[in-house]
Amino acid sequence: MKALSLLALALALASLLQIRPAAVANLCDALDDRQLRITGNVSSELIVRFREYRHASIHKRALLEALHGVSGWEWIDRNNPAAAFPTDFGLVRVEDGFAPGLEQHLRRVSFVLDVSPQMRFTRSPLAEGKPPGRLRTGFSHDEQEEEPLLGNVTLSKRHLLIQRSQITSMFGAEKLWAKGFTGAKVKMAVFDTGVRSDHPHFRDIKERTNWTNEDTLNDNLGHGTFVAGVISSQDPQCLGFAPDAEIYAFRVFTDAQVSYTSWFLDAFNYAIATRMNILNLSIGGPDYLDRPFVEKVWELTANNIIMVSAIGNDGPLYGTLNNPADQNDVIGVGGIDHNDHISSFSSRGMSTWEIPHGYVVTNPYEQYNFKFFGSRYGRIKPDIVAYGRDVFGSKITSGCKSLSGTSVASPVVAGAVCLLASVVPESVRWSILNPASMKQALVEGATRLNGPNMYEQGAGRLNLLDSYEILVNYRPRASVMPAILDFTSCNYAWPFCRQPLYADAMPTMFNATILNGMGVIGYLESLPIWIPGQNGQLLNVRVTHSTVIWPWTGYLGIYLEVTEDGASFTGVAEGNITFTVVSPPAKGENQSRRSSVVLPVRVPVIPTPPRARRILWDQFHSIRYPPGYIPRDSLDVRNDILDWHADHLHTNFHAMFDALRDAGYYLETLGSPLTCFEARNYGTLLMVDLEDEFYPEEIDKLQDDVERHGLGVIVFADWYHVDTIVKMKFFDDNTRSWWTPATGGANVPALNDLLAPFGIAFGDSILNGAFSLAGERSHYASGTDIRKFPAGGFIHRFTLQDNSAANKAVSTATSRSSIRTQVESPVLGAVTAGNGRLAVYGDSNCLDSSHMVTNCYWLLRKLLDFTSDNVYDPALFSSSNELSSPLGGPDTHLPLRRPDVNLTGYSLVLGHKMQCGSDAPTSIRQAVYDGNRDRRLHRSLPQRQPMDNSINLSSEGTRPANLSLAKKQSTMLDDRHQRHYAIGKTARNQTGHVAILPVFWTRDELESPVLVAVHWFVPLLLCITGFILTLSLWRVRQRRRRKARKNTGTRLLIF
Repeated sequence: MKALSLLALALALASLLQIRPAAVANLCDALDDRQLRITGNVSSELIVRFREYRHASIHKRALLEALHGVSGWEWIDRNNPAAAFPTDFGLVRVEDGFAPGLEQHLRRVSFVLDVSPQMRFTRSPLAEGKPPGRLRTGFSHDEQEEEPLLGNVTLSKRHLLIQRSQITSMFGAEKLWAKGFTGAKVKMAVFDTGVRSDHPHFRDIKERTNWTNEDTLNDNLGHGTFVAGVISSQDPQCLGFAPDAEIYAFRVFTDAQVSYTSWFLDAFNYAIATRMNILNLSIGGPDYLDRPFVEKVWELTANNIIMVSAIGNDGPLYGTLNNPADQNDVIGVGGIDHNDHISSFSSRGMSTWEIPHGYVVTNPYEQYNFKFFGSRYGRIKPDIVAYGRDVFGSKITSGCKSLSGTSVASPVVAGAVCLLASVVPESVRWSILNPASMKQALVEGATRLNGPNMYEQGAGRLNLLDSYEILVNYRPRASVMPAILDFTSCNYAWPFCRQPLYADAMPTMFNATILNGMGVIGYLESLPIWIPGQNGQLLNVRVTHSTVIWPWTGYLGIYLEVTEDGASFTGVAEGNITFTVVSPPAKGENQSRRSSVVLPVRVPVIPTPPRARRILWDQFHSIRYPPGYIPRDSLDVRNDILDWHADHLHTNFHAMFDALRDAGYYLETLGSPLTCFEARNYGTLLMVDLEDEFYPEEIDKLQDDVERHGLGVIVFADWYHVDTIVKMKFFDDNTRSWWTPATGGANVPALNDLLAPFGIAFGDSILNGAFSLAGERSHYASGTDIRKFPAGGFIHRFTLQDNSAANKAVSTATSRSSIRTQVESPVLGAVTAGNGRLAVYGDSNCLDSSHMVTNCYWLLRKLLDFTSDNVYDPALFSSSNELSSPLGGPDTHLPLRRPDVNLTGYSLVLGHKMQCGSDAPTSIRQAVYDGNRDRRLHRSLPQRQPMDNSINLSSEGTRPANLSLAKKQSTMLDDRHQRHYAIGKTARNQTGHVAILPVFWTRDELESPVLVAVHWFVPLLLCITGFILTLSLWRVRQRRRRKARKNTGTRLLIF
């Protein structure tokens, strides 16, 4: 019987055709001051991903036949526990010089999905910097230092901590133990450094597997043992949550803290093949576009493995969530201390992979093939928080110790999940429990903390007992996170509670997550309906949503606008968004599963503020890592070479957002080109740290908006120096190519094009230093200078260090010290242009919370006084700073674009039509600037990718004519445009066995060709139908005529 089960499992796995990622889960843990680091590719080895699961010997034989006659390579046999099961990848060794040619041959093989290098991972000091990739969450920190108490009395922190309640007692685990629930019959996979078989803290170490090249199963570092101890230790001094859980220790790191891609891939496949229930993953990194890894996570969760992952140790910065914890189908865990404060190290949200254009998917073999999914705003993450500071766990051999970090908080939640899983009767356990239903129990039972906002605490602190009550009575259903959208609740609803809604504003966007506990796949039965409550008729509500909810989760993008009737209203508008989720019937059921979801909405509304108080933030022209290598804005920061915090008002510019709100300004976000807003509504357009190009129409419109319509513009730039950009290149392991920054800290050549009509241009110097202005001390960090400025404008020059490569040679030659050239450079300018005003500054780091030395909010407020209110501050507009003649001239050297870097691969301007997105106001979404500066053309146009599938909600819930067509398209497969579906995807049925389930991952939003087809389909169908009917009638008439003539001839012959 067991052999038959294994055979069935092998056949099921062999049927998987897609979602075969070969990315490694790069463990991101580092003891004390160290973290995981990609140290280079293994140049002699390649990982070949296949389109199907087959036994390794079958893949080997097929590859040998396909590459017959191609020399310079050999297949590497992998002898590990996964060798007994089908696999989706192979490892080959390549001789020197043969790799490029072999890769080309491999990519032409029909059954090969893609090729990537074997990568090596190790730990190295933080000071070395962070290249792209999956690099951290850091290992937990040891908390064993001594602390003086009461004068000459000294106690170790460990002795103080041990007097506290057990971590399990703080969540009430003993109450569930008393009921007989201890985690029994729950398979817990711990991906870490292993554990010793004879460790006295564990009752049931079911299996230990070694995926490294070392001949040992033991943990010689201690982190894997600690994590496993938090989950299931039985030692009375450091109890785990689920002492009877079955521990499966996956040793994926050597004693030298080294790992390889293929080790992780085999371990992940083995976890699927052996049907793990829960998996704790202490990995993370900023690369949410690491498709192989993301898709492997989808595959794991689609096979009903509940994944728990640390959210990251990059706090207290916002926009620093680590992948995979930021994925919808993963339980992302943040850390708090014992005072219920968010730990300083815990990464903050929101998620950034949908800002501002939706989830970007690129085809690695089609350089400029962009696809977009999802909403245009971040999601709530972490999902939940747990104690992650001074938590006790098991040592390597015996005894206990305390550690801190989100990699401690993660096993706290993983242990709680193990314990909660054992609450459900074993006979129906895995037909009820899945990644969505477990997340529902956790987030709905969580205790909201006072003070932290939703992007810091998620749903709140883990509440084990309330989650238990939910699971005891759980029936498969769908839900939405958050369960209520209350923008009046501060501080939890920050940033929405900081700024009320008003008429004529950019839509307020919110990205909710749909959780489908009924099945791995689902869809919305019909369009969501807006049911107005008190004053709800004053809101215009639009939504976008997942066409297919898979695996287990989807998105619900909500766009809120105040109608013209609410332009003078003050109060709260309420209503409900309702929809129904449908999933296929479970085994033994005859009807599809349905679940109705209600999302209450409550938002504050105020009269539209005056123009001078309204600021528009340009989000559209911001590019960050990933998908491109966008370098940091401050070159003085050595431990973070990437600009990866999204550059959003609600991430790394959140402190500036709060400062401006405190000053009485209202900030709105523009996620579309500059042609998609009405300049007469705003006092100032704020453009900070922009990396993208500009459409010619945008340049023309901005000039018109400033000179004719009185729009103010403030630009904060950053460094741009070609030689420095070239020196920042490095060899990327994922693409086997040299990565060079796509631009500098800002795209200065593009900004110069935008500002050229006003006679303004930035230079390519890299300036650092401190200066005083208006009694305020400021720090200039890797900023640029101003090379051109019109006469009549006001310019401020300061003596700063020039760190550009052109001047370093001079300073090195004159002195061996670190003294650099001191130059007096113009860095701040302000000028009037027609009816409007402009101000420019060469550095944005004083607004960016990521690497700020000192803030310059005071300067920003003075510039806003000028651009919005035409107020001239004496300190900024002194006659001594006024230009009597233009700065610079026709021969002034300006930075040029690099001819060897094609920004098209990352830009949303180059190679894309200029169209407004669904996040533009309803009144402007269909407006296109026609080049005539006095009028606009209003017409129906397809939206820029992602296509605008937003739906205006009404209480009647009117269905569009093409709804059935959209449903049909949700089951179509388009291999040319997407590789995000699985055919014959395995999923557990109600009996816990592996079953074959057809799952299709399709486009979330219609594309232009599809929309055109919809527009022409009905007329074309009518024409064809009319032609066929006419032809049929003609043929009938002809037959009757022939028959009539024949009958007439016969009668004449007879007579």
